[in-house]
Amino acid sequence: MPHTAQIPSHRKPRRSASRMALRAGVASGVLGTLAVAGASGSASAAEPVTETIEMPTLTANLSAAMLAAADSTQQMATSYELQAGQDAAVAKAAKEAKADREKAEKKAAAKAAAKAEAKRKAAEKAAAERAAEQEAASRSTARTTLAPQSTGTSTASAGTAQVASAPASGSAASVIAFLKSHLGDAYVMGGTGPHSWDCSGLTQAAFRTVGIDLPRTSQEQSTAGTQVPVSSAQPGDLLYWGGAGSAYHVGVYIGNGQYLDAANPGKGVVVQDLSGYPASGAIRLL
Repeated sequence: MPHTAQIPSHRKPRRSASRMALRAGVASGVLGTLAVAGASGSASAAEPVTETIEMPTLTANLSAAMLAAADSTQQMATSYELQAGQDAAVAKAAKEAKADREKAEKKAAAKAAAKAEAKRKAAEKAAAERAAEQEAASRSTARTTLAPQSTGTSTASAGTAQVASAPASGSAASVIAFLKSHLGDAYVMGGTGPHSWDCSGLTQAAFRTVGIDLPRTSQEQSTAGTQVPVSSAQPGDLLYWGGAGSAYHVGVYIGNGQYLDAANPGKGVVVQDLSGYPASGAIRLL
């Protein structure tokens, strides 16, 4: 035994039985409660847990950001739509321009072809006229002098041609003025006006203005009136190429070695020099 065991102040106090029983009861109660809680917890853990999650409330900043994003998306969509419209318009304009260009090229080609064809025909006609002139010049054709009758147009005796009479009011100046007013008109075979003529159609209309009714064809006109030498022709005299009664072309002498006629499809109604295309004969009608 320690040397202090007999000293009363150093002895441990004894615990009373009642206090120990109380503590044991309390401990027992606590353990029981824990057991019940553990059992309850295990039962609760076996059951599914349902929770309600609340979405956070949008703040003013978040709302503004979403609106800005929506605006940006709309602007991009509008921009793409405008660009698509512009691209479509450009493509359409290019297509139309190409169609117009092709149409213009075809039109120009057709016009050039028509012009070339007209020139070819004019050259053929001129060649034929030169050949006829040479043939007529090689023949000795009798020139019949026809005197104008005093009373209108009449049929002469056998072997003579129809004569066109000229009234007292007839004027060479009026005939020439009419012809000059149609300079530049087109030449059309069989044309009698008002803006397209062949050679005899033009001379017939010109002399009609002064009351002289010429026959329709150049062959007939070449025997209508008084025959005069070409060297003695006066303004207003009718000129013809070929033989009298078989002429293939007519015109009107306007003075200074020039005549006016509906020449051919390439020239139309023009003034020309006799030196370049000498006439075969002349008829005085005025």
